[in-house]
Amino acid sequence: MSPNIHFEARLLVMGMITGAGLMALYDLLRIFRVLVRHGWLWVGVEDLGYWVFAGFTVFYLLYRENDGALRLYVISAVLLSMVVYDRLVGAFFRKVLKKVGRCFRIRISRRNQR
Repeated sequence: MSPNIHFEARLLVMGMITGAGLMALYDLLRIFRVLVRHGWLWVGVEDLGYWVFAGFTVFYLLYRENDGALRLYVISAVLLSMVVYDRLVGAFFRKVLKKVGRCFRIRISRRNQR
């Protein structure tokens, strides 16, 4: 295979890994939200910060690996891998997180009743 095809394939895989990594980071943000309850304003600020970070991460990937040339297939790979991660891993993770969150609320309410 030609070196150009290897480069493009590597860039595609790096975009997919970046998308999955960004969604894993968002899952950590979800854990933080379960552990530390706060209002809608702070949730919005956290989401805004996350998406600004995600945008800079994708464009840093393009800048570092592709000399800043915009490749729509890389951005599409990032978005697609984020959706796939969210539907497969994230859906399972949210179910587990809800159960754990209920467990914490039950234990906290039992302590408060004593």
